[in-house]
Amino acid sequence: MPAELQEGFRLLREYKTTPIATGEVFNTIWDAHELIRNQWIDYIRMSIVHAGGFTHLKKVADFAALYHVRTGCHGATDMSPVTMAAALHLGVAIHNFGIQEHMPHSAETDQLFPHTYYFDSGYMYPGDAPGLGVDIDETLASTYPYQRAYLPINRKLDGTLTDW
Repeated sequence: MPAELQEGFRLLREYKTTPIATGEVFNTIWDAHELIRNQWIDYIRMSIVHAGGFTHLKKVADFAALYHVRTGCHGATDMSPVTMAAALHLGVAIHNFGIQEHMPHSAETDQLFPHTYYFDSGYMYPGDAPGLGVDIDETLASTYPYQRAYLPINRKLDGTLTDW
């Protein structure tokens, strides 16, 4: 169900006991306010890079904690290693951390953004380097010239536009 259809989460919560996680597309606390306040979700999955950085996502996490909702920061490979490191650091700084999505980056991305965080035996560790623990290899980056790209347009068989 689309995250924007928040009333649908009330129905889902009413009839299911499976933990519910959503919020990848949310940008502000107001996007998730009703879901959290009504306890229609168990995990808020906002991305630190889309949700206003540490300050705003910490506010979302604090609000969610009042209603026993935990975090589950979005960590797909379309997010950079910098975003993953930031999510890990936020996770260790809040008391209602729940889960951390992790999809390994390609070897090329890991070379371009050397980092100290790591995954071991089902757990993510932020590493011990200064700052977020992520660097950029600018020499290597210069070998990848910028190429503008777009997501494909999602259409039904009859040609009408639809959401993802």
